[in-house]
Amino acid sequence: MLAFKKAILKPTPIQPNRKSEFWAGVRATLPLVVGAIPFGLIFGAVAVTSGITPAGTSAMSAIVFAGSSQFIAAGLVASGASTAIIVVTTLVVNLRHALYAATLAPHMKHLPQRWLLPLGFWLTDESFLVTANRFDQADKSPFKHWFFLGSAIFMYSNWQIVTFIGIIAGQAIPDPRSWGLDFAMIVTFIGMLVPLVKNRPTLIAILVAGITALLSNNLPNQLGLIIAALLGILAGVVAENLLPEDGNEAAKDE
Repeated sequence: MLAFKKAILKPTPIQPNRKSEFWAGVRATLPLVVGAIPFGLIFGAVAVTSGITPAGTSAMSAIVFAGSSQFIAAGLVASGASTAIIVVTTLVVNLRHALYAATLAPHMKHLPQRWLLPLGFWLTDESFLVTANRFDQADKSPFKHWFFLGSAIFMYSNWQIVTFIGIIAGQAIPDPRSWGLDFAMIVTFIGMLVPLVKNRPTLIAILVAGITALLSNNLPNQLGLIIAALLGILAGVVAENLLPEDGNEAAKDE
């Protein structure tokens, strides 16, 4: 009787399954999708007014699927930059995805290629943030990659829809940059960065990259962004070696 009462007062928690993990990923990504909507709208509009065809703009969102580099590429096209500059710039901007993949790899190395290939393609800043947080949780759910899938598909579908709407709007409005909607994405990225600042090397890397980006903002062909990314990574690596965390120092003392 006592065991029965305990079961009534404290029911057994529902075990995660594929469906629950998928929809949990969708729900976790919803606030970030809201921030990405204005950015996708203005990208679609800016791309077509920069000389990229509507079909090319849609194809870029479908195949490249990397908002910040797409936006930079559209600006470089408008400025008449060479193909080499566009390729190198977008490559450097997207190098952060290699770091994201390295972070998630230990949790996903058991998955077959039919999972790794699409999830690798769909990896974005937003999906990485919520998925890394899910993998860090202590429960032993074997379906956490379904959480990643839900987040990734939600982000991808949203990006295609809002890009298309932006293309339509961009053909009707001559100066889409004047909307100021790109500010929403800046705020979203700041909101994504804050939870990641968990140690001094990360903070130093962010500060160095941010200050460098501001000081070099006027360099041509988005070179300032490349320099900021490289110096931020370098500062983080140096800081990690010179400024060990307090926990590591205590372990050494023991």
